[in-house]
Amino acid sequence: MSVDHYTYRVTWSPEDGEHVGLCVEFPSLSWLARTPEAALKGIRKVVTDVVADMRAGGESIPAPLAEKHYSGEFRVRIPPEVHRALAMQAAEQGVSLNRLASAKLATP
Repeated sequence: MSVDHYTYRVTWSPEDGEHVGLCVEFPSLSWLARTPEAALKGIRKVVTDVVADMRAGGESIPAPLAEKHYSGEFRVRIPPEVHRALAMQAAEQGVSLNRLASAKLATP
């Protein structure tokens, strides 16, 4: 497993007045820098160091999201009235409730 497979993101932090580098698999880590490139380089270095420390300590290392298997299924609990309204929408559109919910989740 390579730290290159982790999910990195760089965004602007108005509070800090700098770019912040983040890693989805390590939500407690971040790196502030003046440029987006430096923020990415910084967070990658922090993750590399943390993973090395975790390995040395025999700790379990998070798997990269990109390497996880997703079944395409998950359960969602919703109030009965929402369930009823969605079932009616699906029936009116002539699609399954699953297809309607999938389409709604996929819409940005």
